[in-house]
Amino acid sequence: MPLDLVKPDLARLPAFVDALARGWSPDNVRGAEAARELLERARADPQGLVESFDDPTARGGDIVLPDGSRVERLPGFHRWLWDGDFCGVIGFRWRPGSAELPAHVLGHIGYAVPPWKRGRGYATLALARLLPEVRDLGLPWVELTTDPDNLPSQAVILGNGGRLVARFAKGAAYGGGESLRYRIDLV
Repeated sequence: MPLDLVKPDLARLPAFVDALARGWSPDNVRGAEAARELLERARADPQGLVESFDDPTARGGDIVLPDGSRVERLPGFHRWLWDGDFCGVIGFRWRPGSAELPAHVLGHIGYAVPPWKRGRGYATLALARLLPEVRDLGLPWVELTTDPDNLPSQAVILGNGGRLVARFAKGAAYGGGESLRYRIDLV
């Protein structure tokens, strides 16, 4: 079945919730804690949760980083990967008028595929399909980061024209540790 990127909606929310309940989390730093928070939000305010995934004007308030510090939210949006069922999420955030990101933002694009849907090329295809939408915002490039041992993620980025631009230490808010920064040119 073909893969689509879909705007999160109430009709598909049960499939997203099922993935969370099965132990998957779209947050690779906060993991199970983030999944629990999303499950609580889905129960308490499903419409609000769905709407929060599309925030191109950063109306959603501050972001709480993994270390508990608070920072200003950037505009952003998420798309769900859909092959007839939920396959993951890809998100984009940006600073209007600039390709540069604040120091607390590790990259423009992040993605997560549940373990039972991995190995099918979904993340590579999702990134390829997202890039034209991002290009329309006028950015010259986007950056993505991954850990040095995350070879599947590196393959996704390289498969979409990414090039390694830096090795860096993640900030304390993200637990430190080495990371890789890739850039994909859009112009």
